[in-house]
Formats: sequence, structure tokens, C-alpha cells
Amino acid sequence: MDITSFVVSGREKAKLFGDYSTYRTQLSNRIHNLRKKLGIATKPRAKYTAKAAPTVTDIRTNHEHIHLLLLTSERAWAHAMSMREIHSTDTKGITGTTRSHIISRLHKATVYANDLFLLLRDQSATGATGRDVLEARAYVASLNGAMHFEKQSWEFCVRSYSEARIIYNSLYSTTKTEIFKDLLSDPVDVSIRYGAYQMRIPRTKAIPAISREYFPTSDSELVSQIEEVDPNALNARPTKVKDEAAGAEAAPKTITWRSRTVDLEDAAIAAALGSVQTAVKRLSDTLTSTSTAHTKDVGAAYDDVLILSQDAVDATKQAIDELVSERVGSGDKRMQSLQITRTAVSYEMISWRIGRNRVLVGESDGAVIKSSIAANTKHQKSNSKEEEGTGRKLSHLREKVVLYDAILQSLDSIKELPGIAADSDFIEEINAKAAYFSALKCLSIARSHALLPNLKNALALVARAAEKCNVAYSYLSTSMDTSTDAPPNISISSREVTFLKDLLSGEVQRYRALVELSNLARSNDLDSNSITTSPLVERLHEYPMQPVNLENLVTYPPRLEPIPVKPLFFDAAWNYIEYPGRQVVADFSEKEAEKLEPETKGSEPPTQQKKKGWLSWK
Repeated sequence: MDITSFVVSGREKAKLFGDYSTYRTQLSNRIHNLRKKLGIATKPRAKYTAKAAPTVTDIRTNHEHIHLLLLTSERAWAHAMSMREIHSTDTKGITGTTRSHIISRLHKATVYANDLFLLLRDQSATGATGRDVLEARAYVASLNGAMHFEKQSWEFCVRSYSEARIIYNSLYSTTKTEIFKDLLSDPVDVSIRYGAYQMRIPRTKAIPAISREYFPTSDSELVSQIEEVDPNALNARPTKVKDEAAGAEAAPKTITWRSRTVDLEDAAIAAALGSVQTAVKRLSDTLTSTSTAHTKDVGAAYDDVLILSQDAVDATKQAIDELVSERVGSGDKRMQSLQITRTAVSYEMISWRIGRNRVLVGESDGAVIKSSIAANTKHQKSNSKEEEGTGRKLSHLREKVVLYDAILQSLDSIKELPGIAADSDFIEEINAKAAYFSALKCLSIARSHALLPNLKNALALVARAAEKCNVAYSYLSTSMDTSTDAPPNISISSREVTFLKDLLSGEVQRYRALVELSNLARSNDLDSNSITTSPLVERLHEYPMQPVNLENLVTYPPRLEPIPVKPLFFDAAWNYIEYPGRQVVADFSEKEAEKLEPETKGSEPPTQQKKKGWLSWK
């Protein structure tokens, strides 16, 4: 029947289209269509007559009668939530008449839900299962708790929501359905915590302990149904804990951050941290047993740790918001302790997120590349093995670069946590770790350039990676080596950074040699292209890089070719060479020369006539 899934899916669809008023309108249309389908709708222009309520026989015949009761109950609930949403922004808040109207709508929703529960209790007649009965009982309890919440009857509110929490928790422990977990987080746990606050219950008392205390254990039928689903649901100290919050008694009492220890006064935070510690132990066992598994399978083992770490962060933020709503100043001891706790749990969550990405990158943080064999296709033989192509290798390197970017973004987000900016030593440590992962990123990009091949770009990137690794090595080389049994996280050991430094030193020399060989091969290609057909006797001044062609020693038969000889001599003797047919111009007479010469000032001696020939007496 899936009562919970039917209700939650309807509410989620309504949120996509609008507010609770829109949801109420949609429910009215669905109820009308369902009544027409069942043949119990009032005909047009006919006088309204009250129809009989669904019976056990009707439900056994057609399960749509269950949906009719659920839709009617949800319509009354949506009406109450719509009025609450409209009047929540009023300056005076929700007044007495409005509150009474909201309570009446919630009471109506509870009545319809209770009618459905009473019908489903007869399992033999309706065909309902034990899970269906429990879901209907939890639905009634949640609506009843919402009604008492509006009445401000805090004890009855806590009792109703405690009943709903125990049922949803037992169903989640067996089915692992996320719908039950979402209902536990909101509105069940939130309402229990607020009701306990109004009842002056200490904040150090965990919500699971409160729900077990206020659960109606006198109802033997309900207790037996829950124990059939989860025998440890009502035990204060179960032998085999299935619910993470049930181990709140063994949760840590203090938390340490940068040599400062604070007490965990909030039980929800302590329980969440205890669950994280349990999940980390399971993660260590998983990594030990699946050391040879695929990296994606190993990375999936981090999901539980990340989810529980996020729950711890949310619990800390909720505790801070509650103190802020109580107008507690930032100088209060409780607020300062929560701020330190928030920084610690946020750093822990980011640390596990980085560890998951490091596992996905591969062995030695992706510095070592394993030889991969492409998968055989149906057209290939079963025993044929081919190396992956360049495109597949480039895609793997691209995925690594994306993971490195995610790690660097996580490291940057650490600097934004409260109190981190003032810790210069810690900022230096974060920068060193960022340099380590930046070096790995440059190495992956360099390998992609080497595949294209762009060896000069690859050499430049490897040299850049070596520089960044040296920066990280100068700080991380003195750090204590972490245990190899611990799951990878943000911690980087001196052994890992030393391995990367040695690897990059070798890669720099390797790519230098490759670039030199590439340049030499390119020059040889140019020389081979520039070789002409001139004989060897004319190229004796050149060293032959290619094999000598002994068939082209000299040019035979010889042909007439110009010979360069003393061009400077002929240029100097040009004016003194007479060729046949050239007319020699006679020298001008002295009178004609005087007429042509410009007048000079004063008496100057006449210029002597230049003599011809090489010798002065000729």
C-alpha cells in the first residue's frame, strides 16, 4: 500500500508547483476525480447527500478507498499549513481565532487518518501487512503531534512525535528507505527537540533517549508490532546497534581542535560524532578487506562517513541557531564552545571528502599510472589483450584533474571556517598541502601533453610540479608519518611527499631527455630535407649525418661552371681598363677648366692636374 510514500510524494510534487494553498487545490481535484472513479461522487445538479465512510470490505475490494482517506486527511492538513504560512508574517503573529482554525483543521486530518488506521488493523479482512499498519499508526501520530504543537501542549506533542519516531526509525533500520530518514530529520526530531526545550528537558539528553522515555510502552500491541520489525528499537543498550543515534551513551564527551579541548554539551552533536567514529572503523575494515577492489567501489565506502559527518555539522549549526534565537551573545562560553566544535566537525567532514577523492584518484594519489588493458569486445578473441588508446588515457587523466580541482577547492573552503584565518601556522600547513596536490595536478596535465605529443609543454609542467612539490616538501617532510592502516584523509605523510619529490625529479630528467631527442630528430629531418644532389666532392666541409651516396662523388661529364676569383681586384682596375670601341675623352684645357670652376676668394694656387696611370711619371 505504501502509505508513507504516497503522502510524501504528494507533498514533494506540491512544493514544485507552489505553496500549500496550491497543494490543497490539487488535492480537491484529485478527491473529486477519485470519487467519480469509485462511483460515489454527487451528480451534477443533484442534492448533496452524505456518503457512507469506507468500510473494511471496500478497502479489500479496492485499495483506492485508502487513497481517498489519505487525500481527505492531507487536504485538511494542507489547509492548516496554508493558514499558518499566510499568518506567519503578521506583526502580531498567529492570533487566537486563527490558531483555533488551524487546530480544527489538524484535528480533522487526524480523525481521517485514525479512521484509516482502525480499518487497517483488521489485517485479515483488508489484506494489509504489519508494515502498512505501522505506517498508518505513525502517520496518525505525526498529525496528532502537529495538532498538540499548535495547542502548545508540549508533553502530548513529545509523546506523539516519540511514537512516530520509534516507528519510522524501526522501519528505516529494516528497509533503508530514505523517506523514513527524511521524516525523522524534519519534522519529527525538530519538534521533539523544541518540545523538550519547552518542557525544560536538559539539552544533553539525546533525542533517541527522549523518544524511548515518552514512547507509550503500555500499548502491548504496538510494542509487539515494532519488535517484530526491529527487536532493538526500544532497547536502551542494544547488543547490535542498527541505529547510529542509539549509541549516544558511548559518544565522546569532549572534542579537541588545535590543542584546545571543549566539552560537548549538546547530546545530538555527541551522538553524531560517535556515529562518525563507528563509521570510520567500518571504513577501515572495508579498505583492509577490499585492498584490490576497484577504486570506485572503495570510494563508495566513504559515503556513510560523509553522510554522518554532515549530520554532525548540521547538528552543530542547529545548536548555534538555537542559542542565537535565545539571544545568547558571541562572548558566552556555550557559544564559543559551539563555534570551536563547528570548526572541528567541518574540518573533519572536509578531510574525509578529500580522502575519498584521493582514493578515487588512484595509487599514490595518482602519481603512479598502472598499465591498463582495454576490455575485450564481442568481435575480439577472448584471449586478446590490447592497450588502451590515447583517447581513453586522456579521459582518465582528465578525470584525475577534476578530482584534484575538487581537492583544492576543499582546501580553500577550510580557510573560510571560523577561526582559521587567524592561525598563521595552520594556514601555512594548508598551503603546503595545496602545493602538494597542485604538483600532482600539473603532473597529470603534463602526462596528457606527452600523449599528444607536446613534449616542451610537458617538460614545463613537470618542472612547475617539481617546484610546487619542493614547497610542500619543505614543510611536510618534518611531519609525523601517519599509520598505513588509517583510511586516507587530508593528512599527508612525509613518506608520501618524499616519494612524489623523487618521482618528479626523475620525470624532469626524463622529459628533458625526450625534448632533446625530439629536437635532434627534428634537426635531422631538416638536414635530410635540405640535402641536394650536389656531388660529395663539393660537400667535403660538411659532416654526413646520413649514409654517403658513393654513386655521386663527382659530376661527370664535367660542365662549364663559374669560378669565383678575386672580385676586389677587378673592381679596383675597372677605371683603367680600355675596351675596343671605347672613346677616350681628352682633357679639358686650362681655360675651359677655369671657366667651369667656381670663383674662389683670394689668391689660391691652382690645383695640379691629376696624372694618369699607376706611376706618377706617366
